[in-house]
Amino acid sequence: MIHFVVHDEHDSVGVVVVEGVKAGDELTGWIMDQDKTIKFKAANDIPIGHKLAIKPIRKGDTVIKYGVDIGRAVADIGVGEHAHVHNIKTKRW
Repeated sequence: MIHFVVHDEHDSVGVVVVEGVKAGDELTGWIMDQDKTIKFKAANDIPIGHKLAIKPIRKGDTVIKYGVDIGRAVADIGVGEHAHVHNIKTKRW
């Protein structure tokens, strides 16, 4: 079962595609461009459609989703952690 999708292995986040991801769940992600899977544990509960970190993201780092810069991390985000508006902000304003 695929729990999250990633466009490219160089992205820093993936998108959860199933309901009910809970902290501690073993997750399988599909990296679409390379047609391979990755696995790790969810560090937090993550709602469907929200992002999770697939690599360590340091405060100040650019966050990449689907090959696009979606903002800057305002806190460190560990692998498997929920990545959303509480720890990522736009660079536009």
